[in-house]
Amino acid sequence: MEIASGLEGTFACQTRISSIINDQLSYAGYNIDELMKHELSFEEVVYLLWHLHLPSKTELDQFNQEIRKNSKISEAVETCLRIQCRQNLHPMSVLRSTVSLLGVFDREAENTDRRSTYQQSVNLLAKIPTIVAAFSRLRKSLDPIQPREDLTFAANFLYMLNGTEPTKTQENALNKALVLHADHELNASTFAARVCASTLSDVYSCITTAIGTLKGSLHGGANERVFEMLESIDACGDTESYLQKKLDSKEKIMGFGHRVYTTVDPRQRYLKEMAYVLTAGTDNEKWYVLSIEVEKFIREKKGLIPNVDFYSATVYHALDIESDLFTMIFAMSRVAGWLAHVSEQKRENRLIRPRSRYVGELGLHIESSEKQISRRK
Repeated sequence: MEIASGLEGTFACQTRISSIINDQLSYAGYNIDELMKHELSFEEVVYLLWHLHLPSKTELDQFNQEIRKNSKISEAVETCLRIQCRQNLHPMSVLRSTVSLLGVFDREAENTDRRSTYQQSVNLLAKIPTIVAAFSRLRKSLDPIQPREDLTFAANFLYMLNGTEPTKTQENALNKALVLHADHELNASTFAARVCASTLSDVYSCITTAIGTLKGSLHGGANERVFEMLESIDACGDTESYLQKKLDSKEKIMGFGHRVYTTVDPRQRYLKEMAYVLTAGTDNEKWYVLSIEVEKFIREKKGLIPNVDFYSATVYHALDIESDLFTMIFAMSRVAGWLAHVSEQKRENRLIRPRSRYVGELGLHIESSEKQISRRK
């Protein structure tokens, strides 16, 4: 058996959920450009990923009702969030622990039949935005805002986060970002979720596993690092010298390059457009201008393409989302794909158990008892 470092270029499973072929991303057969062109809602895209077909109006109305009915969090969960806010924990650690707690408080968490699994999936999808928004407010000594049943998924989150209804531009921007992040074939967190699911563990454990994987700076944490970089460039006032120093010291420039895409990340174009629309004529425009400068320099010097993380940093900042929450927003979207893959894995399951190639010594012998005692003295 040959070893592929990082499992690059290997296939670990078959899926009908999403694909990346010739630098084109598709969800259940629909190219991402098609979804953007028709301005599908995040809720429609979640339904597509879970059912492998777009919903009828009746199906979508019912699905929206299920999400809204399950979006509130219990007093026990809110109390746990309040306690965690006092500990100065990393936001993704809070999300990981709180999602795990949802499983503790769900009496049907250990039920693995299809109906129970679906209900658990709706519960997770609906509650994660409420958890993120509540955490953001609690750590600023503000009371959480209850979700509303008359707002879309994207608008409801921004309302719970900021206390005011978002503009249509803000709502559309977040909706597009959620759609673009909803799934991405067999990325690290999705693979981790499928490995967990292959053991026939519960849904909450699978998503907790995925969140822990997404926390890493080489996966979901990259967009947070991107904005930190933009802030550093703004402070020093010289984009080219800052980036050249990074390159000279062989530091990774966050938000560039991709394991799968070779010519373009099809998602970044839409995020770039949204970053422009949200920031044009505002104080945040400088972040878009800096991003353009960084993209141009890295393309010319390294030939690297911006990935989904690069412009999403400016989009989220323009939506008044704190930078250390960026990865939580990623999780709020990607949970749609994780849950689709968990369900698919369980339907067509075989335990995921690869091999490792041993490269240590063999044939070693333990010394006699007298020599061992002597050597230990």
